[in-house]
Amino acid sequence: MSVRTYNPSVRVGNWNEDLCLEEEQLKDFLEKKDRGELTVQKKTNFLKTILRNSLSVAHADKDGGVRPCHIARAFDATRLESGCGVTCSRQLTPCPRNVFVITSYGEQEAKEGEVVCYGQPVALVTLPDEGGQLGLHSDRATFTKHSRFSREQEVLLEEDISYNSAWKFICFSQDERLETEGTPVPANTRVFLNHCKTNHNLAVHEEWTYKTPFGRELEVTGHTHLNTHKAEDVHNHFMVVTGSLEDAVASLSPSS
Repeated sequence: MSVRTYNPSVRVGNWNEDLCLEEEQLKDFLEKKDRGELTVQKKTNFLKTILRNSLSVAHADKDGGVRPCHIARAFDATRLESGCGVTCSRQLTPCPRNVFVITSYGEQEAKEGEVVCYGQPVALVTLPDEGGQLGLHSDRATFTKHSRFSREQEVLLEEDISYNSAWKFICFSQDERLETEGTPVPANTRVFLNHCKTNHNLAVHEEWTYKTPFGRELEVTGHTHLNTHKAEDVHNHFMVVTGSLEDAVASLSPSS
């Protein structure tokens, strides 16, 4: 049985409908591009906004990584949203996603510039506007609610500043903790950030990484890790930095 063939230039079937569909798709694409609604445009604008240089102050761990938050939603967001996760990055430039304001927690409202003391409950809040003004939040790990890899306490950013958002600074030296209770926390020195409700310290895991819109970043949890000497290990080492973050990190030696 012979099969009738056509020259490639011959249009068969619903060629007119297909052509109209392609034209409509191209028109829709160009209109979205003009309005800045393409995914690549949203991503570019979002990254420019959230990575905009903000201040010269950030919170860093021993190895120079800052504790930022990442967006787990689409790039339609123009600010950090309640419920987004927290990861650790090695990007040292302060921006809306890694700068936190240390403010008082509880009935007594702190005055601007007031000194933060060891053992004093505080809340760590992101910047307003792009930062969303969200509090660093954690709660006890359960069978269904825990960090993805280590299965420890999950750390999130929440709009509601409750007791789950209360933290306190603990002196790095175990021998000096009782005598330093209630004294000012010095800047640019190692400290532990302890969660008031669960009594676990904030921790960073170099062995667990997340793929985020900003690259590979480390998992952040609430868990106290002890070494063979029953002292908190490097996972829990943090410091509050004033001035140049690079200089403060460089000044730390492994034995300090």
